[in-house]
Amino acid sequence: MVGEIIYSPQFLSELDLLAKVLYQQKYFSFIEDVDAYIDKIYDFIESNIDYPISKNSPESFQKFGKKYLRYKANNQTFWYIFFDQKEGKFLINYILNNHSQDFPELL
Repeated sequence: MVGEIIYSPQFLSELDLLAKVLYQQKYFSFIEDVDAYIDKIYDFIESNIDYPISKNSPESFQKFGKKYLRYKANNQTFWYIFFDQKEGKFLINYILNNHSQDFPELL
């Protein structure tokens, strides 16, 4: 990992909500599987935040961050992770997926 990664309260809240939904809606039968799914998102961020795979955020999403990463969780789900970067620090602001009503703007 290069630089410092800081996760905003909003991002952390979104992942907490995601974990609850995944378990309560029976996307995963075991809480350990939910935790592993969430951990993979964190691992992806930490492994890829400094690589040139990030893209500039569309105008309407810049309130969440100037750049974003796209993470393929499985064949049906892509996660869009919005962040800002300054002087070797990365502030992870927001996350949404392709099932969101906002998704088409990211294509």
